[in-house]
Parts: sequence; C-alpha cells; structure tokens
Amino acid sequence: MFKKLTLSAIAAVGLMAGATNAAVIQSEIEDFDFSFEGPFGTYDENQLQRGLKVYTNVCASCHGLKYVPIRTLADEGGVGLPVDQVRAYAAQFDIYDPELDDWRPGKPTDSFPESNDPNAPDLSLMAKARAGFSGPYGSGLNQLFKGMGGAEYIASILTGYTGKEKEEAGSILYQNTAFPGGWISMAPPLWGEDVDFDDGSSNALRDEAVDTAAFLMWAAEPKMMGRKETGFIAVLFLVLMSVLLYATNKRIWAPIKRQAKES
Repeated sequence: MFKKLTLSAIAAVGLMAGATNAAVIQSEIEDFDFSFEGPFGTYDENQLQRGLKVYTNVCASCHGLKYVPIRTLADEGGVGLPVDQVRAYAAQFDIYDPELDDWRPGKPTDSFPESNDPNAPDLSLMAKARAGFSGPYGSGLNQLFKGMGGAEYIASILTGYTGKEKEEAGSILYQNTAFPGGWISMAPPLWGEDVDFDDGSSNALRDEAVDTAAFLMWAAEPKMMGRKETGFIAVLFLVLMSVLLYATNKRIWAPIKRQAKES
C-alpha cells in the first residue's frame, strides 16, 4: 500500500513539474498570412526584395547566409533581381579568395558571407529549422492545417519584444513573447522605419518583420514554387492514369463477366 502511494505521489509531482515547465516555455506565435502558403501560394517578388533590403541593412551585420548563392537573387519565382543588379549587389561584399591569397569583390557565383558574430546563427535554413506551430501534443494537427510555421516564428520573434530587460550571468536578456522561455539574448533588431523601401511600402515594425521572414523563407526554400508546380502536375497525371486504368479494367473484364452471367 505504501509503495503504491509513493509511486502515485511521484507521478503526480512529475505531471505538475511537466505542466509548469510547459507553461514556462510556451511561446506565442502569430499566424501571419503569407502569400506563399497553401498548395497554390507563390512568393511575392516585391516582398522578397523588401526583405532582402532589411536583411542587408540590418541583419547582415551579425547573421550570415552562407548556404545561399548570390546568383539565385536573379532566379524567376524568387527575388527576381535583374542580372546587373545582382552583380552590383555581390560586388559590395569582400570575399577572401584562397587562390589569390587576398580579398576581392564578390561575384554572383559566390555565396552570401558567413556570420560575423560567432554567437549569431546562420539564417540560411532558419525558416526550416524552426517550427512555429505544434500540438495538440503528439497529434501535429496545428502543423497539418497551418504548416510548420518557420516564417511565422521568425516574424513573431521580431515583433515579440516587450521592452523589458534583465541581467543574468553577466548577460543582458530581453523579454520576448515568441521565444521559448520568454527571454532572448538578441537585442531587438528592428524598431520600425529602419529602411526606406523603393516601392513606397510601409516600413512599420510589423511590415518589416513580415518582409524579412518571407525573404528568409525563400532563402531556405528557393525552389518551393517549382516543387509545387511539379507536385500539381504529378497529381493530375496520377488522376488521369487512375481513370485510364479503371476504364481499361472495365473493358478487359466486361466480356468475361458477361459470359459468367450467361452461363
């Protein structure tokens, strides 16, 4: 009897600790409406160009995109910059060339520079490495209907600062409603009106955050539109093949079934 009571008490304490821990690490991820969501969604070229400008002027000072070739900025279905602009954009970076044993201006064939800060993660695949939606626990229903939510996670982080700070172990932490645990070591990177967009779009904090998240989604999934087109064609092909197979099956077995009924 005593053993059963002890086990029950331990289980209850474990459940309470788990619930407390879940309450602490729960983050608030907003479900933003991105143009590329859904089976027929596409990237907004203007939005990606705005996100590139925010990344270049703000984020690139710390974070890199070392897995993204600069030449892909000219690809259709993505950022869509003219080739001459891509060359000019690449030339602003100083790239170390081992063959020359010296620095040279960047070329479109180079990748974006790596992170300057060892504590700042590379953002090339960040939109795929983070999941904004989960649960109910073990079911994945949120992810089924809303997607993985990597872009939503990034946008929520950029807009989730409350303005509160605290010092812990000699480091300054900033309260953020979207970050697990509620406190993040990265200072607010965006304040709104950080850049002026060429197309006259709003540069409020929320708009800058959404544009940046969309650009980082493209950086992680530059071929998303091509995969969607291929998937759509494959589904059409499978439907057509199923209809043809069904009609062929009926035609082949019809005489046999007729003979079986007559006999």
